[in-house]
Amino acid sequence: MSDTSEVIFESRGALGIITLNKPQALNALSLAMVEAMEPQLHAWAGDASISAVVIQGAGDRAFCAGGDIRDLYDKRGTDFGPTYYGAEYTQNVTIFNYPKPYIALMDGVVMGGGVGVSIHGSHRVVTEQTLFAMPETGIGLFPDVGASWFLPRCPGEIGMYLGLTGQRLRAADCLYAGIGDVFIPSERLNAVIDTLAGGASDNESIDKILAELTGDPGPDTLSDHREAIDRCFSGGSVEEIIERLNAEGSNWAGETVMAMAVKSPTSLKVSYRQLRLGPTLVRFEDAMTMEYRIADRCFRGHDLFEGIRAVVIDKDGASKWQPADLAGVSDSDVDEYFAAAAGEPDFG
Repeated sequence: MSDTSEVIFESRGALGIITLNKPQALNALSLAMVEAMEPQLHAWAGDASISAVVIQGAGDRAFCAGGDIRDLYDKRGTDFGPTYYGAEYTQNVTIFNYPKPYIALMDGVVMGGGVGVSIHGSHRVVTEQTLFAMPETGIGLFPDVGASWFLPRCPGEIGMYLGLTGQRLRAADCLYAGIGDVFIPSERLNAVIDTLAGGASDNESIDKILAELTGDPGPDTLSDHREAIDRCFSGGSVEEIIERLNAEGSNWAGETVMAMAVKSPTSLKVSYRQLRLGPTLVRFEDAMTMEYRIADRCFRGHDLFEGIRAVVIDKDGASKWQPADLAGVSDSDVDEYFAAAAGEPDFG
């Protein structure tokens, strides 16, 4: 076992185990963690004694609540943002293309960067404690870590709904949305690891092991609003989505409008375009190039740091976005976020 404090690597039988080890910070993903994980993933990929990889979070509250955004805030004006996102997105590509089964135990809070190190694996396990969200529009960012790829592949317009609103999902909704593959009660996760360590070496045998440990996640809630989600979030712009929601006249629609009203107007428009472009991209790597360009522009803008200030630093929840409303965000403003970035990585 090797321990870099923030992330622990262990080989148990035929299984490589990654434990995100910052429970006091909900296992927030730092650059140091990403840089420690990347070579280890490549080492296990080439190690014939390792049949599969499991990733989990330490503690009982979170798998990983996202990237370490306080660190981003503290390093404003440096090149840290592009460095962090370049490393993080490279790792997303590594996981997406991983040659061995990669099982994510998504127990507890799973948001932002935590989604990036879980959802692209071959097996996504959710539990009764799973709380999934892509809340980036609320901090002046956008749904990244490959969301351009996986959100548009959710049923209907669920991906657009999740990306713009940051709606939180429990286990049954994760299964409905295709974000999780199997529900297993958290008390059985140790049994998952112990059984996999015995030598399960292919997706079919792992599927069987997980199926034997599954439970009942209960009813989902997304299906209750599916028709309205598809009807409203298929709109041709953020403004049209809001118009359709207002026309619904339901409590759900009113709550959704209120949720969007506090998001960064720029983030909403950028995210809308991003998620419409996602399905047109042939390769996952192309999605990550697009996301890097958006992230680079966000790091050089206003709203990301204002959002972090309001949510994490001052915690006043009173973000002062610039521009302050959707009308102030032009198409040319949005265009800037999709322009090539200086020194952008080659994701393959």
